[in-house]
Amino acid sequence: MIKRAQEIQILAGLKNNPAVALLGPRQVGKTTLAKHIELIKKEKSVYLDLENPRDIRKLDDAYSFFERNNDKHVIIDEVQVLPHLFKVLRPAIDSHRKAGRFLLLGSASPSLIKGVSEYLAGRIAFIELTPFNLLELKSKSINQETLWMKGGFPLSLLTKKLSDSLDWRSNFVKSYIQTELARLFHVNLTPIVLQNFWQMLAHFNGGIWNANTFASSLGVTAPTVRRYLDYMEGAFLVRRLYAWYANAKKRLVKSPKIFLRDSGILHSLLNIDEPNELYGHPGAGNSWEGFTIEQIVTFLPSNLSAYYYRTHHGAEADLVLVKGIKPLTAIEIKLSNSPAISKGFYECVSDLKTQKNFIITPNSDDYLTKEKIHVCSLISFLKNHLPTIVKQK
Repeated sequence: MIKRAQEIQILAGLKNNPAVALLGPRQVGKTTLAKHIELIKKEKSVYLDLENPRDIRKLDDAYSFFERNNDKHVIIDEVQVLPHLFKVLRPAIDSHRKAGRFLLLGSASPSLIKGVSEYLAGRIAFIELTPFNLLELKSKSINQETLWMKGGFPLSLLTKKLSDSLDWRSNFVKSYIQTELARLFHVNLTPIVLQNFWQMLAHFNGGIWNANTFASSLGVTAPTVRRYLDYMEGAFLVRRLYAWYANAKKRLVKSPKIFLRDSGILHSLLNIDEPNELYGHPGAGNSWEGFTIEQIVTFLPSNLSAYYYRTHHGAEADLVLVKGIKPLTAIEIKLSNSPAISKGFYECVSDLKTQKNFIITPNSDDYLTKEKIHVCSLISFLKNHLPTIVKQK
C-alpha cells in the first residue's frame, strides 16, 4: 500500500476529536485508508457500509447500535446515504464522549457538511483525501508524466497498461453521469445534459466561469448550470479557483476559474489517449496548470488559501497563495522547461507585493532570475520551496 499524505492528519484528528470525517470522490481510496488506520490503532472496531442493505438495517435503531458499541471504533462508509444519521450521532457522542470514536467516510461534501453544521459542530474534524500526489509516489516507479497523463485515482494510475487506465476512466465518467451524482445528492439529473456539461467543462478547463455562456450552449437556464456545477464541485470533481481582489485599486477579473480536478479524467473527456497526443493538444497548457494547482493545494495548511489574480488588461498570476488578507506568493505555471517570464507577471508581483514568486515548470533546473523570480520544477517547489512559504509570516 502506498502511504497516503493524510494518514498523519487522520490519526491526529482521531486523537483529538470524537469524530473525523474523511471526504473525497468515489474510488479515491477512502475505505482502504480507513481500514489501514483501523489496523494501526489496534482497537476493537466495527465497519458499516451504508450502500450495503444489511448494514443499513443495523442502523434502524442507530442510537441503540452506537450505545452497544460505545467501546469500539466505528467506521461508517458513504455516510451521506443516511443524512438523518447526524441527528443520532450528536447525542451518541455526547453521552459517551471519547476521542476517535467515529470515522465517517463521505463522497459528497454538501450533504455531509449540512448535517455536520446542524448537529456535529465542535465534535468533528474534516480531512479531504485527494487522488495520489507526486510526493506520495516519490519512492515508487511512477513518474510525473504518468501521474499527469493517467491522473491520481488508484485504479487508473496503478494499471500496467494505459488501455486499462483509459477503460477505467471512461467507466468512471459514465457511472457518474448515469447514476452516481444523482444518488450522492438525492436529486434528479438529466444524464445527457450532465454529459454535455462535463464535456464542455473539459474543453473549457482553466477558463473563467460564465454561467450564461454554458446555459446558452446547453439549452438550459443559468440557475440549472450553476446547480450542476455545485454538484460536481460537491463530488470533488471540479475546483473553482476564486479570483483575488481584496484591497485592489485596479479593475480586476472577479469570476472564478474552473478546473477539472483530476488530470486523467480531463484527458479521458478530451479523448487524449497517450502522452504524445497530450503534448500536441491545444489544451495541454491548461491541463498542466490544473494538475500543478491540484498538487500544490493538496499540501496547503488551513491558514493558506489559493487564488488566481488577473487584471482587465490581461496581466495574470496563475496561482496566488494568501495568508489571511496578505498575498505571500505569486506563481506562473509554464509547460515549457525554458520559460519566458511575461511582463504581465511582473505587473502582478508589483500589484500584490509578494515576497517570494515562482515560475513552475515540469522539469527545469532550479534558479533565481536577476529580477528575483524563482524558476523551478514542480517537484522541487513541493519539496523545497512550499515548506518555506508555509512558514512565512
